[in-house]
Amino acid sequence: MTTNPEPELGPAPGAEKHAHAGSAGTNDKSGEPRAEDRSRAGRPGAIGMGEGDAGVGGGGLPRTSTDRDEDRLARVALTWLVEPGNRTVWGLVQQGGAAATLDLLLRGDLPDGRLRAAAAARAAVGDARRFAEAALRRGEKLGARVVVPSDPEWPGRVADLARLELRTGGRVNQDTRPPLCFWVRGGLPLDEAFERSVAVVGARAATGYGTHVAGEMAYALADRGWTVVSGGAFGIDAAAHRGALAAGGRTVTVLACGVERPYPAGNVALFERIVECGLIVSEWPLGAEPLRHRFLIRNRVIAAATAGTVVVEAAARSGATQTMSRVLALSRPALVVPGPVTSAMSVGCHAILRGNPYARLVTSADDVLEEVGRIGEYLSERPRGPDRRRDALDEESALVLEAVPRRGTSTPEELAAAAGLDLRTVLRRLSLLELAGLVVRREDGIALALDAL
Repeated sequence: MTTNPEPELGPAPGAEKHAHAGSAGTNDKSGEPRAEDRSRAGRPGAIGMGEGDAGVGGGGLPRTSTDRDEDRLARVALTWLVEPGNRTVWGLVQQGGAAATLDLLLRGDLPDGRLRAAAAARAAVGDARRFAEAALRRGEKLGARVVVPSDPEWPGRVADLARLELRTGGRVNQDTRPPLCFWVRGGLPLDEAFERSVAVVGARAATGYGTHVAGEMAYALADRGWTVVSGGAFGIDAAAHRGALAAGGRTVTVLACGVERPYPAGNVALFERIVECGLIVSEWPLGAEPLRHRFLIRNRVIAAATAGTVVVEAAARSGATQTMSRVLALSRPALVVPGPVTSAMSVGCHAILRGNPYARLVTSADDVLEEVGRIGEYLSERPRGPDRRRDALDEESALVLEAVPRRGTSTPEELAAAAGLDLRTVLRRLSLLELAGLVVRREDGIALALDAL
């Protein structure tokens, strides 16, 4: 028996340029599958076959082990054919399963011309199923696994992306549906890593102030048992990962490329440490390049998979502010660290606080935990200065004490005039102040005690 050689996992020349062309995946303003697609549900071989769709349970989930293997392979193939988050593809998978959706895309049996063209362009440079098979085999060798919704470790929070609607235009802002699968490196269960997690994101060109705050905050969060999630970039992301690792805690990097080629390459040593203590996660299959638009697609996962997101520094236009738009749309805690008003790296942070009443200003891990924890789980005292004995004085006693000169002495009559009180009241208050150790009586009048200043 002859065997065909395994296809290369990296894209063919020019293939990546076609990959994002179908990310819109819609044929109307709503972005949902057209009624024409849904009407095919009763026809054999069509998406959404219902009772006749052997092996596929509700929501497109497989029933048997063989079906699960086919489902896993089909989901990998679909993320190679079409960019993650595509509304139409996700909807078709929900209706009839990943394997049937893959067949539909490969046949070109789609009313959406843009999606059909994107899938055809990808299919022209390689066989989607053979690619997925080769990717899964290579993933096993590299210690990378594929997690799908039928797996016990699938993170439940990402399902909220099914209801995410953004008012801004553009395919990236419309194709925000849940992932079809995750590639994962690291030993932690994916759902456990995300269960108590906080994202810490921000500018790549971070200032010393920003990296210090991100590192300290991540350290404190990890030290209290929370997973710190970020994107692995230079600047704030790297500082957050390092802070969590320094605390001996868990951290997760969500990439916009294949997990075997973490980006940026300058953080390769950091990524190796993350694999040992946390996870490296991506929706894209092995070999996928870190293209610009993929970072924007990736950000919806960071927003949805975590209990809340903290942005430490962000310029006026940045990926961090885009992530926060998704956090706010999902009604998750959107937490912002303020910065110097003179810093360009804090302009985006201040704009979020000014323009969104639901964004919360935070300055410490305690503030963050109060927002993301369960009600009453983390109650921290508001910051205040040191207690002083004069803080407990009533109003009249405080007026008398203020009237006592810092140097020298005053008579009760002089104090009454200065405080605007009658002499009898002043004499009563002086007795209380003397008992409190704030004033002393001398032969020539009343003076402040040495430790009252």
